[in-house]
Amino acid sequence: MNSTMKAALITHYKQATPTIQNVPVPEVGPNDVLVKIMAASINPIDLKTKDGDLRMLLKYKMPLILGSDFAGTITQIGSQVTDFKVGDAVYGRPQDDHIGTFAEYIAVDQSDIAHKPQNLSFEEAAAIPLVSLTSYQALHDLMSIQPNQKVLIQAGSGGVGTIAIQLAKQLGAFVATTTSTKNIDLVRSLGADQVIDYKQTQFDEVLFDYDYVFDTLGGESLEKAFKIVKPGGKIVSIAGMPNVRFAKAFGLPIWKQLLIGAASHKLTKLEKVHQVQYDFLFMKSSGQELEVIRQLIESDKLHPIIDRIVDFSDLPDAFAYSRSGRAKGKIIIKMTDPQE
Repeated sequence: MNSTMKAALITHYKQATPTIQNVPVPEVGPNDVLVKIMAASINPIDLKTKDGDLRMLLKYKMPLILGSDFAGTITQIGSQVTDFKVGDAVYGRPQDDHIGTFAEYIAVDQSDIAHKPQNLSFEEAAAIPLVSLTSYQALHDLMSIQPNQKVLIQAGSGGVGTIAIQLAKQLGAFVATTTSTKNIDLVRSLGADQVIDYKQTQFDEVLFDYDYVFDTLGGESLEKAFKIVKPGGKIVSIAGMPNVRFAKAFGLPIWKQLLIGAASHKLTKLEKVHQVQYDFLFMKSSGQELEVIRQLIESDKLHPIIDRIVDFSDLPDAFAYSRSGRAKGKIIIKMTDPQE
């Protein structure tokens, strides 16, 4: 195997686009597997990382290889790896301090991966890890949705939304979602019970008495969500401000807790006024939960929605398209060289 690989990296925050360079293949620790990446996907967190928007929570050294989930084949295992072998097809989401899936290889802890769903291609499997873990941890772990409870999932045609709708239906929920006119049929096909065309209708004018809101938009949409959740309900957001409760659980120092507390004061006030709990979700890697997701996929209860598949060399254009917010489902980066 070559000692170097191609990788898309940044040398400083707010760099216009990542540049593809040759870098050393990562070393494999005792609990790691080395994966030849066949496909990766672009997620909003990649843009936030590049722009330095996560510096309050995560500290990265430069240069930094971007990319947060992948599918590929194991080429080497560490001395303490017991659950996987060379040649296994896997998919995963590396831990926050070990990102770097826009590359030909990645060394990843065995606890962060699962066997690839057999009924998916590598490109399809790469669409799954981050958005499915995010959705599962919001709907199952934090909300503990029960049959017939009502949940609003914002932006149903997006990468997270398309998976969250399907998962919420598997949990037995009544699902409302927001989308644009052109994507109404898509979100209905995924199981949405009530669809709000946000260009025609404000969701807070037609929804009420909801148990939960899964917020993927933040800002004004998040603030409006408090109006539709009944007392004792919960809002889980991946796009709003972290709050003090999250900052303490995340182990941030006191000075950061104070800053976050001041910045999230408005949300804390809305919590009290509406008697609704607000949780900020920062998804955690989990091979165990990806195994649950794999079983759902292989049972045809969950499937990825892919907007487009682009070659690794076209990554800068794919980043621009992701930032536009027009993607329907996921943008996949095909890592393998077409000449191979």
